[in-house]
Amino acid sequence: MSISGNPVSSLRIPLRWGDMDALGHANNTVYFRFFEEARMVWLDSLGLADENAASGAVIITTGATFLREMAHPATVEVKTYVGKAGNSSLDTQYTLTDVDTGVRYAEGYAKIVWMDWTSRSSTRLPDQLRELALPQD
Repeated sequence: MSISGNPVSSLRIPLRWGDMDALGHANNTVYFRFFEEARMVWLDSLGLADENAASGAVIITTGATFLREMAHPATVEVKTYVGKAGNSSLDTQYTLTDVDTGVRYAEGYAKIVWMDWTSRSSTRLPDQLRELALPQD
């Protein structure tokens, strides 16, 4: 995976002892939780994560490339990048790097679709997200 978006956010998150599995490293689901936390903190910083809003983000596809094992203790930096925008969607990408060593643990992506909660259908992506996106080809 190659990160090609505009950088929009950075968040540091400590790896908790409880994030470890029986093999002594962070379970792969932890990586996705870190991506999710970074995404929600970023959207909240833009005023777009209000649980009482009429619309909001859902994920329609996601994935990750796991590069290295994470083990406790560690603090990771999750960087969020914005790719291309569609009418109702936005591509996001993530890197997960050890704060102390610089080791990159994973790269990931998620396609966000903006949803109208009443109609339960996609709706136009907010302009402030569209403005952060890479230009269309």
